[in-house]
Amino acid sequence: MNHPRVTLEQWRTLQAVIDYGGYAQAAEKLHRSQSSLSYTVAKLQQQLGMPLLRIEGRKAVLTPAGEVLLRRSRQLVDDATELEAVAHNLDQGWEPEIRVVVDAAFPSAQLMAALKAFIPLSRGTRVQLNEVVLSGADEALLEGQADLVICGLVPQGFLGNQLIEVEFVAVAHRDHPLHQLQRELTNEDLRREIQVVIRDSGVQLKRDVGWLGSSHRWTVTSIDKATDALVGGLGFGWIPVHHARWYMNTGELQPLPLRAGQRKNVYLFMVFGQPERAGPATHKLAEILRESCNTTNTTREEV
Repeated sequence: MNHPRVTLEQWRTLQAVIDYGGYAQAAEKLHRSQSSLSYTVAKLQQQLGMPLLRIEGRKAVLTPAGEVLLRRSRQLVDDATELEAVAHNLDQGWEPEIRVVVDAAFPSAQLMAALKAFIPLSRGTRVQLNEVVLSGADEALLEGQADLVICGLVPQGFLGNQLIEVEFVAVAHRDHPLHQLQRELTNEDLRREIQVVIRDSGVQLKRDVGWLGSSHRWTVTSIDKATDALVGGLGFGWIPVHHARWYMNTGELQPLPLRAGQRKNVYLFMVFGQPERAGPATHKLAEILRESCNTTNTTREEV
């Protein structure tokens, strides 16, 4: 294995000479002697076996090879600086990765906005995101596979704070037979049609939620697939309003005229997988999510 012959300090010195306009100016900024800078750059050129600088008057100017190598060296020095910062953050308890598990009912656009806001504050912490349905969140907590969870039901032995209220609405395509009845619908009407339901992603703790009176049920793996099925006229079902809104605005999906239960509200909670071990990155992301949801809830109340 070949080891580098030059050091990061040599590259930093070369960058300073160019950025500050010469050896004298760089020496003043770096609080070093001009002779030590000259020696460092001369040694760098000797080790590389090529000239990187030439002197024009009193100014040091890059050679063509020097321009290429200087440009590459900046990325190298930046990467090394970032690596040192990550090491420092780890030493300060800033975790390298956060495992986030989110119930599929949580608004995706809001989640992505929160993660985007977290990036400049993350200090190199990675996020592993897993979307689940129903008991999938419970199992992630119980099996210790998550640091931060957004779920609809807080398992026994855990504490959670209410985060956001999600509204579901019963809809079907505008040409669906249920809409052709042109009257208030009963449970008997629904039993005759296909209900589109979303499969619980859990393995051990599977549970059914919502009206399941139809003997004809088609099961899909996600809310997105359920929405596609409803838009395609395959049946009726309950999906989050934020998923259905665009299609309801265009008229493709229409709320079912149910006697009761057309809309239902589901509360989602935020739960720390291991509160006593949650690091600053996990707490920062949780704070961003709370602020985002508080803003959304306030806006909804004002409207």
